[in-house]
Amino acid sequence: MKRRRNILKAAKGFRFARSTKKRSAIDALRHAGKYAFRDRKAKKRSMRGLSIVRINAALRENGFKNYSSFMGALKKANIELDRKVLAEIASEYPETFKRIIAKVA
Repeated sequence: MKRRRNILKAAKGFRFARSTKKRSAIDALRHAGKYAFRDRKAKKRSMRGLSIVRINAALRENGFKNYSSFMGALKKANIELDRKVLAEIASEYPETFKRIIAKVA
C-alpha cells in the first residue's frame, strides 16, 4: 500500500488516470524521468548558444568583427575565460569587457 501511495504522490498534478491509477502513474513517471534526463542535457546546449549570442552582440557593439575571431584571439592571448563568464562580464560589466577586447585586439 505504501508503494502505491508514493507513486501516486509523485504523479500528483498529472492529468486523467495518470494521477489516480498505479499502472498509468508508473508509466507516466517513467516517461517524465526520460524527458527530465534528456532535457537537462539540452538545457546545457541551449545555454551555451545563448552565451555565444550575448558575447557576439557585445563584441559587435564594441566594434569587434565577430565571435569566432574573438575566441581565436583569446586563445592566442592565453586568456582562459569560459563562455558563461564572458557573457556575464559582457552584460553586467561592459567596461571590463572593453578592457578584455582591448587586450586581445
